[in-house]
Amino acid sequence: MGSLHDVIGGLFLVAGTSFLLLGSLGLVRMPDIYNRIQAGTKATTLGTLLTLVGVAFFQPGWSLKLLLIGIFLIFTNPVSSQILARAAHRSGQGRLPASQVDRLAEDFGDES
Repeated sequence: MGSLHDVIGGLFLVAGTSFLLLGSLGLVRMPDIYNRIQAGTKATTLGTLLTLVGVAFFQPGWSLKLLLIGIFLIFTNPVSSQILARAAHRSGQGRLPASQVDRLAEDFGDES
């Protein structure tokens, strides 16, 4: 039974680190700051959660602590990325010409 837990935990760890790797590639490859924030946040959130699940399979005694870390991560990552995007928007960071919709500017009445 222990080896099955090790295999499942290892698969979760590999999946989590793969998402973290793809997220880091997204930070380098995406063309503007808004796409980079989105790629980094989504990939790191999922990658870290999968890694935490993998660690829980290897260390079952840590499950409650890992669950609390995961809950904290679920709440803080999206909020921090939204704050970063608003700060970039307010500081005038340019969008790509292909970006046609700017809902934040529409909300504030600035149709630039």
